[in-house]
Amino acid sequence: MKVRTRRPSTLIAGGLAAMLLTACSSQGSESRMVVGMSDDILATDPASGYDPGSWLLFNNVFQSLLSFPPGASTPVPEAAEECKFSDGSKTYTCTLRDGLKFSNGNSLTSADVKYSFDRTIRINDPAGPAPLLSTISSISTPDDKTVVFRLKVPDATFPSKIASGGGSIVDRQVYPEDSLLEGGKAVGSGPYKLNSIDKGKAVFSVYSGYHGTAEVKNSGVTLELFRGNQQALQSALEKGDVDIAYRGLSAKAIAALDTSSTAEKGGIEVVQGNSAEVQHMVFNVDDPVVGKLAVRKAIAYLVDRHSVVSEVYQSTAAPLYSVIPVGITGHGTSFFDTYGDSPKPKQAKAELRDAGIADKVKLTLWSTPSRYGPATDDELHTIADQLNQSGLFDARMKSVPFDEYEKGIAEGKYGIYVKGWVPDYPDPDNFTQPFFGEGNVLSNNYDNEEIVDRIIPRTSSMTDRASTRQEYMKLQDIVAQQLPILPLWQGKQYAVAHENVRGLQNCLDTSTVFRFWELSTAY
Repeated sequence: MKVRTRRPSTLIAGGLAAMLLTACSSQGSESRMVVGMSDDILATDPASGYDPGSWLLFNNVFQSLLSFPPGASTPVPEAAEECKFSDGSKTYTCTLRDGLKFSNGNSLTSADVKYSFDRTIRINDPAGPAPLLSTISSISTPDDKTVVFRLKVPDATFPSKIASGGGSIVDRQVYPEDSLLEGGKAVGSGPYKLNSIDKGKAVFSVYSGYHGTAEVKNSGVTLELFRGNQQALQSALEKGDVDIAYRGLSAKAIAALDTSSTAEKGGIEVVQGNSAEVQHMVFNVDDPVVGKLAVRKAIAYLVDRHSVVSEVYQSTAAPLYSVIPVGITGHGTSFFDTYGDSPKPKQAKAELRDAGIADKVKLTLWSTPSRYGPATDDELHTIADQLNQSGLFDARMKSVPFDEYEKGIAEGKYGIYVKGWVPDYPDPDNFTQPFFGEGNVLSNNYDNEEIVDRIIPRTSSMTDRASTRQEYMKLQDIVAQQLPILPLWQGKQYAVAHENVRGLQNCLDTSTVFRFWELSTAY
């Protein structure tokens, strides 16, 4: 898909140019931005939310000890002035900045940091980020500016975990110790304050007492929530009711807007950024059909990712041949090297016949559009057709609501199903440990001793994340051979905006942090 780049401004000579540029800059810094998205914000309390909408709020209203700069995969100090490991990656010590205050005027000290983490772990909300903090053994506060985390095991990914929404710092004088704060309130120390929120809108103003790394370039943000209504979001953008459409436009809508003469005349542009969102086909290795490795290998030889991403996703995604996506340390091509990038029916047939399978293999591919988007059904239907065209399979797609889908997976009823993944933090650990570690989130009964007992613990202790590459390559080779999952695609991140909007490129990267403070208008 063609993505337009911004047209360069006409150059103006002399003092007039300086005056105009100064005026544009000043006005841009005072502009209130209106952002539309189709996701809901499911929580305003960081101990509960673990969804894209909630983390968007957390990343802008709350501070974490560290944060990800635009385009970076390594966190840097934010509420902290300095953080460092000791004791072989089992102790992590942070020193806070001077003058930190919450938006209600209360001072932010190390006691608030300790309280925030202890509270999230204690509440352990089913929809919250407590699992991210599972390696914490204890937290101490030698003084008001120092917080010391002692970890159960070496965990080099700990800085990335606490730089995420799961590391949000709350005011211990406001947030209940054992329950969630109700009433849609949020008191943080980040660059924005939450003024109000309801089912249709969240209003944010700039917090003047903020001390951190963000440089705010607008006077506030209004977040319009379209609650899954993609057409209403697109219409609001075209009418000028929102400046930016972020998260929620379908692949077809993005492609249509990119080529629309109406959008062109209206000054609407598609802005593309990097994304680490992935989708995998998951195999239940205890299933009587796909529990057979030969069946899984035959499927791997037949799936045509290029057709899926071009026909179903309008090229708003890219074929993925790796457990770890492009742009993340450890990305490889194990699945490409093993199965190729185009259908190989002869190899698929040979795998089945060598295993003594002569008849067509009957399969059901399970989908749930309510979680992974309406295109998921089309995607699984397309893959079923690809398998059937080989003459080796009798496959069909079946779609069910998300609650039923999750229950069926947990009960082991499904042999093949799809799982999407938006990372909590841009580190290879977040694309491997949740899928192949102990108690993995895929519920596919796969267990590999080399991965669980050696590779994951070894990589978790390596503070130089670049040095983990060979270990993660080995992990991916194992997975490509044993096929508990089959990577399908890696998403591209898009926002659609009016051409006077600036800063979007700094909001669309693999950290998944949408930085309100980077947004402004040119006039």
